[in-house]
Amino acid sequence: MTAADQLPSRRLPAWCTAPWLMLLLPVLYSLLDAALVAREASWWQVALSTLAAVALLWRRRFPVTVLLLTMPGSWVDEIWLAPITAVYTVAAERPSPRIVVPCGVLFTVVEFFHWPLPVDLLDLSRATALDAIQAVMLAAGPAATGLLARTRRELAARLDELTRGQERESRLLAERVLISERGRLAREMHDVVSHQVSLISIQAGALQVSSADPAAVTTARTIRELAVRTLEELRQMVGVLRGTGGGLPDAPLAPQPRLADLPRLIEESGLAADAELHPGDRPWPEAVERAAYRTVQEALTNITKYAPDAAVHVRVRAKGRRLRVEVRNEAPPVHPTETLPGGGHGLVGLRERAQLLGGTLTAGPTQDGGFEVRADLPATRS
Repeated sequence: MTAADQLPSRRLPAWCTAPWLMLLLPVLYSLLDAALVAREASWWQVALSTLAAVALLWRRRFPVTVLLLTMPGSWVDEIWLAPITAVYTVAAERPSPRIVVPCGVLFTVVEFFHWPLPVDLLDLSRATALDAIQAVMLAAGPAATGLLARTRRELAARLDELTRGQERESRLLAERVLISERGRLAREMHDVVSHQVSLISIQAGALQVSSADPAAVTTARTIRELAVRTLEELRQMVGVLRGTGGGLPDAPLAPQPRLADLPRLIEESGLAADAELHPGDRPWPEAVERAAYRTVQEALTNITKYAPDAAVHVRVRAKGRRLRVEVRNEAPPVHPTETLPGGGHGLVGLRERAQLLGGTLTAGPTQDGGFEVRADLPATRS
């Protein structure tokens, strides 16, 4: 940062840049100019000078017409500010040489052949030459300034466009890097988690074969089925993260969970849960059904971690055009001495999912020492 950058910026007051002030200011100083030169002028000369000044109110919409309206007052009276402003506006608003040059020449001719015409108008004298130079400069100066202002405006717009383009390219580059990093993390997650879950599946299969206890065999079979299903879902999730459909460009995703899969989910949770599933007869959107399923799944997972012996109540019912999902566990008789690790991101993700659908999700302890998760999901996003 340079020393100039550290200096406080000096901005003009808001009233100095107000559009109405910038529109009226040329009119006011043109009226003042007309009043100063109208000391011995006739009423019709004053009227033409006043018309030239008032016409500047429409200079931005009709710059050429306004310039033509200022020419009579400039010819019969010695006003300068109104025609100079009109020439500047023509150059700034209509920068084509086919328009600017004729308008500048017109003002030059009107200013040089001023009324009343002198007898020695074409006299090749020093005074005539100075009058000609003055007439040319009065037209060329405002025209050049208007063209410069127009060019500056276009350059500023182009610079702003380039800046937005660079910012857009920077965002695209950041997104590309993020996608690449996501793919790398997905591969690492797949390698690490699939290895651990595969070991769990193998150990459960060995226990299922070697154990003589029917309950142990049933538990081992359930663990093995859950491990295999987890591996399948993990491969699908990694495929989505990598954007390759699991490695195959046209490979379809596995069927997503729906409300019809809730009874199986509750049964396989191993919890003492009673369920009341009454989603109604209306067809719910796939995203709503999937969000409801994930809400119940996350709630049951948390109960398994922190209150595996507690009584669980699962309620899914239609409330008008909204689907309400409630999962509540009572106070556990015994708190587990060891709990599975958790990052607390599950409920945050569920809340964000519900908000994206236009619904709400609340979670917190109950008065009897339990915990409740409640989600309200709309049939259509509001």
